[in-house]
Amino acid sequence: MAQAARAAHGLCHPRVKSMNRAEFASLGFGVGLRRPHYSHILETNPKMDWFEVISENFMVDGGRPLEVLEGVRNNYPIVLHGVSLSIGSSDPLDRDYLRKLAALARRFEPAWVSDHLCWTGVGGRNVHDLLPMPYTDEAVHHVSSRVRQVQETLGRHILLENVSSYLTFQHSTLSEWEFLTAVAEESDCGILLDVNNIYVSAFNHGFSAEQYLEGVPVERVVQFHLAGHSDRGSYLLDTHDHPVSDPVWALYEKAVRRFGPVATLIEWDDNIPDFATLMAAANQARTRASTCTPPLGAPRSEAFSDDA
Repeated sequence: MAQAARAAHGLCHPRVKSMNRAEFASLGFGVGLRRPHYSHILETNPKMDWFEVISENFMVDGGRPLEVLEGVRNNYPIVLHGVSLSIGSSDPLDRDYLRKLAALARRFEPAWVSDHLCWTGVGGRNVHDLLPMPYTDEAVHHVSSRVRQVQETLGRHILLENVSSYLTFQHSTLSEWEFLTAVAEESDCGILLDVNNIYVSAFNHGFSAEQYLEGVPVERVVQFHLAGHSDRGSYLLDTHDHPVSDPVWALYEKAVRRFGPVATLIEWDDNIPDFATLMAAANQARTRASTCTPPLGAPRSEAFSDDA
């Protein structure tokens, strides 16, 4: 939707200009900042392009977590990645959560802020899981309105990530990629494209992962996630406790060819290996991306052009 159309529908805010992907730094290849590696990172300053930080782990008033984050931020770019925004819930947005998130972003100046296109609770209760949504026009409008409120509060555009899913809603009228695209375009936010989640959901629901990639607009994708999953026979489970599988690496290469060399993050949240293993995975992503040709006609400098 053009900026003039967004303004006509009351979707613009003076604090948040129309999004331009070129404004997002191409950070390179990073890993998640996890507790077992705090000391190693602070003491050795390993050769890593950037770190992704779980927002909620640092939304505190003081103490060791903030000291660690200050030390990391002094030497590396960071990105804030949330798991509790619950953008799809029917509950009102948690204003206290947003206040703390905004304060954290002001203090540490992340390259961007992201969360998940899902809901994590209702009735004031957080189930601490990333729950899928029905893919309907009504849900698009509901989520988009909430995303605009979040962006106005933070004074910046956010990214939304596709989640893995294990069930579908009978009354869905859109594909997952159509839903993701519609939310991003109506709310004018970016996309964090989790390649592993696409692969997992494609296997579980029987759709084409390649069709998913083709259905997502190039100009909205700012970051990739890569992670491992567990094969449970009849379904795949997104566990983030394994190395990236060969099929996911292959899908990643296809994603790089379509979307270009956007920032790539290795996620590993359980059975966390030593830092050298994470670094090797990030370097493997770097090597694989370097062999892929960026999409013609969609350089970063031209993506997300402001048509005002």
